Amino acid sequence: MRTNKLREIWTAGETAVNGWLHIPSSWSAEVMAHVGYDSVTIDLQHGLAGYQAAITMLQAIATTDAVPLARSTWNDPAQIMRLLDAGAYGIICPMINTQAEAEAFVGACRYPPLGFRSLGPTRASVYAGADYAQHANDTIVTLAMVETQQALDNLVDILSTPGLDGVFVGPGDLGFSLTGQTGMNMHDPMLGAALSQIAEVTQGQNRIAGIWVPTVESGQKMRQLGYQLITLSSDTRLLSAAARDSVIQFRM
Repeated sequence: MRTNKLREIWTAGETAVNGWLHIPSSWSAEVMAHVGYDSVTIDLQHGLAGYQAAITMLQAIATTDAVPLARSTWNDPAQIMRLLDAGAYGIICPMINTQAEAEAFVGACRYPPLGFRSLGPTRASVYAGADYAQHANDTIVTLAMVETQQALDNLVDILSTPGLDGVFVGPGDLGFSLTGQTGMNMHDPMLGAALSQIAEVTQGQNRIAGIWVPTVESGQKMRQLGYQLITLSSDTRLLSAAARDSVIQFRM
């Protein structure tokens, strides 16, 4: 079975850089996957891709060494299993607030006896190899999103879920839950304290902490805290920023 490079990076104690795809296009996915990210995530929750578009995007990512990940729309076993059967090598699941929810998420990602995933890796066996089913439980990455005060309160219990590789922080929702303020202020002291707490507790449980960040500067800070999967912005934001800068520079 094709190895999961993320696991190799984390075993070496290093940090992986992750790309984020909102645009439902195999072409933009291929372009993003070719720039050097260790992994690339198709966002089905807040991105614009549906399942059919996600398949073509996974095929495009497969032209590179980037690890294909997907964020599911919700803790939905049917969708999670289909994304894995399509060849996603890891799932980021939103709004996990309790250990029971984490257990349900992991169960959908693992074959028996570790979970209840149904056997039928239609495209996954093409991407990963004919022995996919024998090794998938040890290869697929499971990351539960911490986005609320409730999840923060239950962090130790969530991290103790068997088969869960770690957590992934959505700073926008987490900041909203903690402060009641929309937007994403990575300098907010309450959010900053929570991010430090998540990194410390996750490391103490020998699990992986990942996070989405809006800038390289904030990503470097998160790496210093101990986060080992840093998602740098998104295809939409990067495209918008580059286009805006070129217009501004032209008009100067």
